Amino acid sequence: MTSVKVTPRGAERWVRGHPWIYRSEVLGGPEQPGLVRVQDSRGRFIGQALHSPRSEIRLRLLTRSEDVIDARWWRQELVRCAARRRDIDATACRLVHGEGDALPSLVVDRYDRWLVVQILSAGLETMREVVIEGLIEAFQPEGILLRNDAPVRRREGLSPTSVPAHGIVPQEIEVREGPVRYLAAPWVGQKTGAFLDQRPNRLLAGRLMTQGGRGLDCFTYHGSFAFHLARRASEVVALDSSHEALARGATNAALNGLTNIEWREADAFEALRQMERARERFETIVLDPPAFAKSRSSVPGALRGYREINLRAMRLLASEGVLLTASCSFHVRLPQFLGMLIEAAGDSGRRLMLERVLGQGEDHPEVLTVPETGYLKGAVVRAI
Repeated sequence: MTSVKVTPRGAERWVRGHPWIYRSEVLGGPEQPGLVRVQDSRGRFIGQALHSPRSEIRLRLLTRSEDVIDARWWRQELVRCAARRRDIDATACRLVHGEGDALPSLVVDRYDRWLVVQILSAGLETMREVVIEGLIEAFQPEGILLRNDAPVRRREGLSPTSVPAHGIVPQEIEVREGPVRYLAAPWVGQKTGAFLDQRPNRLLAGRLMTQGGRGLDCFTYHGSFAFHLARRASEVVALDSSHEALARGATNAALNGLTNIEWREADAFEALRQMERARERFETIVLDPPAFAKSRSSVPGALRGYREINLRAMRLLASEGVLLTASCSFHVRLPQFLGMLIEAAGDSGRRLMLERVLGQGEDHPEVLTVPETGYLKGAVVRAI
């Protein structure tokens, strides 16, 4: 196996708990991607890493040991990851969250009896066959889909074409999340087929919904929050700008026997303004927008957008009403998000209490020393 030396600064990064070593911290290295032995500047072995020669992230720590990295090693690591998810009450969850599970650039999502996998670095791509073999040995899935359309693969010089790696993966898979069922779309749906990271927050929204009250789900996509609200609400308004997403939501509502959801095609910003003018009120409101900040430079504009929709939602809350609000923008950090909520609350004219701060589910672990593993943050706010 090829050995690669790194600078003291690069070695220190691993010591301090971050698994990446950047291009400027690598002292030479092979032109081809793959698994390499890593040495510090004095020639001492410090770990094995995935090497990506075209990436700014040159080395990703895989293990500090000198163990043979074969299908058996992968199976053991995958079983370890799955054990941490054993208490999840759902048939769809994330089994491997990349660096969050110490398996860098690997994402594995389970949808019932099928797996959807993302290999996000050139170094890991060279190990594709043993990773797939390890997945088959660990989980015996009916099929594995390599969902290769993540933009980061292009930057690694990798193909963006999604391909089956084992068995047959259907276009739609029915999964269960607590008491709710829905159809995931592993080939064409958002992310790997559904937004799995909000699962615990969706279950929470259902518990917070006042029995017989009105619910509002903004940016509903295929209705995941709306279904949990509708099990207790008299009526739920589900907003989205995508006609196709709303059609999928209606199909999923029928799957659950829910007839009290109004699917409304609308821009959420304008719809919230119109509802405010009409003096509508809701006992529970969910704001789960797409990422407003795609880069650090876009954060100020994103915060203005978050502030606007949260301000409008706060004004629509009934007495004792609850707002569950979230942001999936990595570049908007939790202190900024909470600061935005404080500003919106101050302008809302309402007295609002912060009940709890939200994050990712246990199947999307956020490592304190690896901020890139965390992106989802949220809060529950109650009108008092």
